[in-house]
Formats: sequence, C-alpha cells, structure tokens
Amino acid sequence: MTSELYILGLGAALLIVHVLLAVHYKTKQFGLEWNMGARDGDTGELNDIAGRLERASENFKESFPLAIVAFAGLTLADKTTDLTAIAAMVWLGARVVYLPIYWAGVEKIRTLIWAVSMLALVFALGVLLIG
Repeated sequence: MTSELYILGLGAALLIVHVLLAVHYKTKQFGLEWNMGARDGDTGELNDIAGRLERASENFKESFPLAIVAFAGLTLADKTTDLTAIAAMVWLGARVVYLPIYWAGVEKIRTLIWAVSMLALVFALGVLLIG
C-alpha cells in the first residue's frame, strides 16, 4: 500500500471524528429526542461550539473528495513519489490541526492551516495531471 492510500485511510478516520463531534455537540444542544427523531422542523441556530464543529465537518467533507482524487489517483497512475507522500502527510497534518483550532474559535490561523492543506492538494493534483 502506498503512503498516499494509508493517509486516505487516516483521513477517513478523521471524517468519522468530525461527524461524531458535530453530532455530539448538536445532540447536547437539541437533546437526545432530536438526535433519535426524524430531525424535522426548525431547531434554531446552533450555539457557537456546535456551529463551529458543524462548519469544520462540512469543510472537511468538501475537501476530502479532492484528497481522494489526488492521492488515490497518484497511486492508480503509479505517480507516487517521496514528495507526493510528504504532500499527503502535510494535508492530513493540517486537517488534524484544523479541527481543534476551528473548535476553539481561533481566527486567521485556521485559514492559514486550511491554505496549507489546500496547497498540499494542489501540489498532488499537479503531479497527477501534469507529471
């Protein structure tokens, strides 16, 4: 297995963490009945922490498909290198750090960390598409 595929597996585990944290804090706010119900109707706005965790989860869900295309694509095209493995590690490291930073409400640094993760993806996609 390539490092890139291994990192994607860890990324999938991180996705589970994102989803569980967001749902946990939404359940804390809206109650167990809401969680176990159909979740119909307007529940109102999320509190700050639940809202941040929901937005962080959505952000990860938006970028994870790009990571799958980039890193699985590199593996399938037999274009993996030490640099693409490093890009995968940088992407995952940035995404791991992003979650608690967003959770804590740290501004600006959160965006910088997101940018690092995106640069790693752009690099990997560049290698995939251009060589």
